[in-house]
Amino acid sequence: MEKKERLDKVVSNMGFGTRSQVKKYIRKGMVTVNGEVELNNSLRLDPYKNKIFFNGQDVNYREHIYLLMNKPQGFVSSTEDPSSRTVIEILEYEHQIFDPFPVGRLDKDTEGLLLISNDGKLAHELLSPKNRVDKVYFAEVLGKVEKEHIDVFKKGVTLDDGYKTLPADLEIIESGTVSKINLTIHEGKFHQVKRMFESIGMEVIYLQRTRMGPLELEGYLEPGEYRELSEDEIEMLKSF
Repeated sequence: MEKKERLDKVVSNMGFGTRSQVKKYIRKGMVTVNGEVELNNSLRLDPYKNKIFFNGQDVNYREHIYLLMNKPQGFVSSTEDPSSRTVIEILEYEHQIFDPFPVGRLDKDTEGLLLISNDGKLAHELLSPKNRVDKVYFAEVLGKVEKEHIDVFKKGVTLDDGYKTLPADLEIIESGTVSKINLTIHEGKFHQVKRMFESIGMEVIYLQRTRMGPLELEGYLEPGEYRELSEDEIEMLKSF
């Protein structure tokens, strides 16, 4: 079934101006549809099946965007915040115009993989507890994490509010005064990884998410950098 949108909305959504500005541009003859000047800003058309140009520039329409960010410390995973900078502020204008949002949250002092999109349906599927999407974290922990803790986490631990977590997979990389571990969880409670270690008397001093579902954090993405997902990655996410 065709999805038709107003011409002024299509051009505006792709960052060529506000809705009112675009209406003026269209009336001035600055927009063509399939090679012909179009003066009717309320024309409804399928933006995927019609060739639209603004002032000679191709209007390459798309409804959704999917961005993989290496979230830096000091930014909150939100679209707006009165007291802190948000991850959305990191994005270029060409991506902000889609009104994207973080799919899930990372704490302000946590780094790592963060999916940002405006696809609400996909976000719901990835975040729904019933789907148990893997989330993998690397952490540095004050305290000696030992093999016995693997079984403790495998059974689920009880947090400070009485909630018992789903079973989690703990991998010990290095055990010592400061231990290094990987932890795979299947839900996303508030400060969950930190609270899981608090339940066994330890403190997380560094936390980074390295994987979410089929997406992995690449080493070449520095904190604060991001990229668009490929078509293959998007399809993989949707079928995960």
